[in-house]
Amino acid sequence: MKLTVRQKIFTYMGLLVVIIGISHAVTNQLYMNFVFDQFRKEEIGAGYLNATPSEQIEVLKTYVTNKMKWIGPGKGAFILVIGLFFSLWISGVLTLPLRKLMAAIERVALGDLDVNVPVQSKDEYGKVIETFNDMTLRLRAAEDARRRLLADVAHELRTPLSIIQLKLENAHQTGQNVPPEMLLRLHDEVIRLSLLVEDLHVLSLAEAGRLSLDRKPLDLTKKLEQIMDDVKVEAEENGLDIRLSSKVGAVIVTADSRRITQVFINLLTNSIRYTPKGGNISVVIEKEVTYRNEIFACVSIMDNGIGIPTEELPHLFDRFYRVEKARSRHTGGAGLGLSIAHQFVRAHDGFIRVESQLNKGTTFTVYLPI
Repeated sequence: MKLTVRQKIFTYMGLLVVIIGISHAVTNQLYMNFVFDQFRKEEIGAGYLNATPSEQIEVLKTYVTNKMKWIGPGKGAFILVIGLFFSLWISGVLTLPLRKLMAAIERVALGDLDVNVPVQSKDEYGKVIETFNDMTLRLRAAEDARRRLLADVAHELRTPLSIIQLKLENAHQTGQNVPPEMLLRLHDEVIRLSLLVEDLHVLSLAEAGRLSLDRKPLDLTKKLEQIMDDVKVEAEENGLDIRLSSKVGAVIVTADSRRITQVFINLLTNSIRYTPKGGNISVVIEKEVTYRNEIFACVSIMDNGIGIPTEELPHLFDRFYRVEKARSRHTGGAGLGLSIAHQFVRAHDGFIRVESQLNKGTTFTVYLPI
């Protein structure tokens, strides 16, 4: 039976009252038996038996009254000991989960996140412990993500910085004038660093819910036509057929045009990069799609490229995440494009879904509220 903490306290206090009552009755019974046994031995004799009934009653009353003077303090002390003992036991039982939780909290305060408190009840204490365990699990995940992020940022920054440093050191050691070709290469690496830092800054703002959006009515159909024109040249250079399909005419959403453009640029660039020559990329617009009793505009970007392993899909929108081999640093960017697209869509109260099969293709679907 599931009991709340309040019900447990009420039950234990009722048990304590019962124990004290039973103790009181038992001590009274035992002492009265003792008194009457003593009376029989000390008072019942020829004089008592020859007395009148009223005199016998007075003798018995006087004897019992004198003896009862001593039972009060003794019985009180006994009941007090019993009450204190069971109160200590009850308080120990009720506070045991809190003591375990406090010990775990102290370990977390010292930096130990590998803490898990056993849940031994389903009352309020149990719920607090479950919440605490969930919190420590999230803290561990956040700490792991922070360490991975630092390692990835360090890696991404190290490459252009190493190139810049090497070029400058060579120029310094040879004492020669820096040729324009080297300056151009250094400039490219500086731009790469600037873009990486800017992407990280914008991504951090989006994840913290502090990304400023200039929301205005936006026709998704026209916007996607413009974006398709921008990426069509790159797609054709890679030998890809890219098409836009819409049967609904204008699809109006309230959105930041610049941010939404970056979302679809990132998704289309991703599809172009990982679709082999001769492949197809289709963009399909749907005006009213119902999901969990809400209506969304829906844009699907479908390719028949190399696909993504199923086990990699849950991590696809993580920072710096790349599927092994297929999405390496040599063939891809910094690994922030999908993370940025995901966070920008979330900032618009929408979401992205992805479906993929190896060697068959991938579909990214963007849902934006109407």
